[in-house]
Amino acid sequence: MIDFSIFTDAWPSLLSGFLLTVEIWLAGCVLAMAVGAPLGFLLAAGRRPTKALVRAYVEFFRGTPLLVQLFVLYYAGPSIGITLDALPAGIIGLGLYGGAYCTEIVCAGLEAIPPGQIGAARAFGYSRSQTLRHIVVPQMLVLVLPPLVNIAIFVLKDTAILSIITVPELTFQVTGLTLDTFAFVEPYLALSVGYWVLVELTASLGRRAEIRAARYLETSA
Repeated sequence: MIDFSIFTDAWPSLLSGFLLTVEIWLAGCVLAMAVGAPLGFLLAAGRRPTKALVRAYVEFFRGTPLLVQLFVLYYAGPSIGITLDALPAGIIGLGLYGGAYCTEIVCAGLEAIPPGQIGAARAFGYSRSQTLRHIVVPQMLVLVLPPLVNIAIFVLKDTAILSIITVPELTFQVTGLTLDTFAFVEPYLALSVGYWVLVELTASLGRRAEIRAARYLETSA
């Protein structure tokens, strides 16, 4: 028998965990894009030594589990002079992990633009910045929005891993509730519903953004 009365006294901590999860998620996504956008440009059009460094970053963070990266950053960091509290360590870990995927997505979006369009823009007297602003970036955004929305969803679900390093987000609070009440069905069912709502909301907003970007590209063509 499912008993939701266990949430009567626990809802303040669950709400706090939910809000913290959203904050961590948004901060992680912003950091991922702040890292991935410029590195994507460098990977697509940078010099060979720069590309090699960016590629090394991408391969490391894509090739190792996020959990291991968080352990290294939070627990092993002090031994190399990096001491972070759990919350900033979690946000930085999510941002760097997601940034590796954003780097590849932005790079692929740039490389998908036909070179002939860039040559035509220059033939019409467009400067490099004007070509980027009016030709390259609008088309790239239409191409990269769907995979970037997927990365945002991955980052959202990966916030649950931060409970391992004691970040008091939603999964951490739910786990504490199960230890206090010895109930597992209700807390984890509520946890699943919470993440599902956030994922569906993100996917819906992403689809709207894709439609708007496509319409803007059509009207500006």
